[in-house]
Amino acid sequence: MSLRSFFSRLLSIGSHSSAANSRLANHDLEKASSDSKQPKHKWRHRLVRFFIAVTLLLSAVWLLLAIWYQFGAHSAITWLATIIIIGVLSALFFMRHWTIDAKQAPQNITADRQASGKKTTTQQTKVKWLIGLYAAIWCLGVGWFISIEPQQQREWMPEVSQKITYERDPNNPDLITLTNVRNFDWHTEDDATARWETRTIDMSKLSGVDVANSYWMGPLIAHTLVSFRFEDDRPLAFSFEIRKEQGESFSALAGFFRRYELSLIAAEERDIIYTRTNKRGEQVYLLPVSHLQQREVKSLFESYLTAADELNAKPAWYNTLTSNCTNIIFYMARLVSGDRLPWDYRIWVSGWLPNYLYDVGMLDTNSQLNEQQHGEQNWSMDTWYERTHINPKVRGFDNQSNLESGINSREFSTQIRQGIPIPPLADSQASAEAQAQSAAQASN
Repeated sequence: MSLRSFFSRLLSIGSHSSAANSRLANHDLEKASSDSKQPKHKWRHRLVRFFIAVTLLLSAVWLLLAIWYQFGAHSAITWLATIIIIGVLSALFFMRHWTIDAKQAPQNITADRQASGKKTTTQQTKVKWLIGLYAAIWCLGVGWFISIEPQQQREWMPEVSQKITYERDPNNPDLITLTNVRNFDWHTEDDATARWETRTIDMSKLSGVDVANSYWMGPLIAHTLVSFRFEDDRPLAFSFEIRKEQGESFSALAGFFRRYELSLIAAEERDIIYTRTNKRGEQVYLLPVSHLQQREVKSLFESYLTAADELNAKPAWYNTLTSNCTNIIFYMARLVSGDRLPWDYRIWVSGWLPNYLYDVGMLDTNSQLNEQQHGEQNWSMDTWYERTHINPKVRGFDNQSNLESGINSREFSTQIRQGIPIPPLADSQASAEAQAQSAAQASN
């Protein structure tokens, strides 16, 4: 071998070795870069998968609860839907997990890699098909749920069997004759002598509004009633309630799933409050709302008449969150009073409604009338709860005496207001807003 040939071969080997080393270095650099990015991508991918899984599970739970509350736990439709939905989701999660494992398995042989690739593609196709099938089932279920219509004709419980109707005096629109005003004689919490009456009221004599909160399941949940006071007549109470069927009981969870129709009751306080304080053992607080003009009180009363018209024309669903006994009242009151009643989370936590009214200055003892009667001002919220708790005031009340004359209705309404300052109506909007703002600042 010539010297020239030897050096040529030596340089050639060095060049190949350098190129190989260069390629190896570049590969290592790319691999290191890929490895540095991989945990970040994996974290994002896992987070997305987690949210997708949670969404699928929650949507399935919602649909199954809707079916369960509509058809009952023992219905064949409920069981069939449960099997199908759980079966599709189980297959989907199984296939998805299998696909991920297949992707992560070591691939050392080209033939195995190709076979695994075909298998992974097949699994991905099945996953997409299962997702499409579940989406179709869920959309079908949502369409069915939306199509459920409330009914007027069912086997209703006696206390919600009638609907309020009214007529205006053609010569005096302030004179309203209400029919189907409830005035039941309650013997136990479930047994009462039915009494539906006709009552004429004069809206020009409206003198104020009281809010009654009846606590039946802890401090967060309460049933809210509104009583309208009159100058020369006993109060009249309104209550939005579920319209229970015979043998039906209330469930807050079922109230999310179009289970109960909405009902509006007009009643004597000795009926609708007495049954809660004296028969059901609920804790009831009566709170007089301050700083209202008579036009606002009349407008709120008119809102109840409008609600009665709407429910008589077309029934509506009760909803535990959006259409319950408290926030419907707030919607109507806000139409009357506007920004004086700001939006607040306590509108949806009915048990805290008194605290909300206190903070916005609608519960106010800082008035000349209260100072003359009680010699004190600016009650704390604890004092409001203490003074407005009406259960002790009507313990042992004889609800069966003087039924025909209505004397017991007047006596009951008088007793539950003992020790509670009754605020006068405001003279003007400016005065009402200024006094409410002052009370709100004092409370805070």
